[in-house]
Amino acid sequence: MTEPSSELQRVMVIAAHPDDPEFGCAGAVLKWAQAGCHITYVLITSGDKGSHDPDLRPGRLAARREGEQRDAAADLGVRDVIFLRRPDGLLENTLDLRRELAALMRRLRPHIVVTIDPWRLYQLHPDHRAAGQAALDAVWSAREWYIFPEQLVEGVEPWRVGQVYLFWTDHPDYWEDISCCLEQRIAALMRHVSQVGTEPEKLAERVRLRAREAGEKPGYAAAEAFKRFEF
Repeated sequence: MTEPSSELQRVMVIAAHPDDPEFGCAGAVLKWAQAGCHITYVLITSGDKGSHDPDLRPGRLAARREGEQRDAAADLGVRDVIFLRRPDGLLENTLDLRRELAALMRRLRPHIVVTIDPWRLYQLHPDHRAAGQAALDAVWSAREWYIFPEQLVEGVEPWRVGQVYLFWTDHPDYWEDISCCLEQRIAALMRHVSQVGTEPEKLAERVRLRAREAGEKPGYAAAEAFKRFEF
């Protein structure tokens, strides 16, 4: 994957939790931002259940994880970070969530949406499945005149997303060469101090290994793999 053309300059990344983008697509995000794209993150939850510490209350954890996500996004050149603050661990692909995401797409008009592949085999985390499916359902809804028509006021019109990239996929058909920025990608992931554990270098090595494995088929030293759709 090369950087988007001049006609594809607005990218929206939709994920369930803070750190999902850094685990899944941060190399592509960094390269696209460096190429001049306007990147927006939409985090559906704030990760308030992402700890096994009984003394760390969900509200404090959510605030901490939002701060970590903003720091990581800044490192990658992401311009906007939006938190929907849905409950972590309880996410569902509801009509209300689809409506909210469609409204964001109609207002911000992304050319590209990047999200989690909800059809990944044995994807255990229900939030990941729900986030990916809601994002894809919203891509369809946002382009239809008679779906959520109450949003079509004050100059807002239906919006057709041109491309979708799914990360954490079992069926990749598109690869981003991240050989040039793998270490920057890992550094952004390490901003999520609450999540990287007590042995961050072991995590970093796993990320390097997976990037090398993803790069084998396209012939890159390191890559991120996606399932890509064009509309």
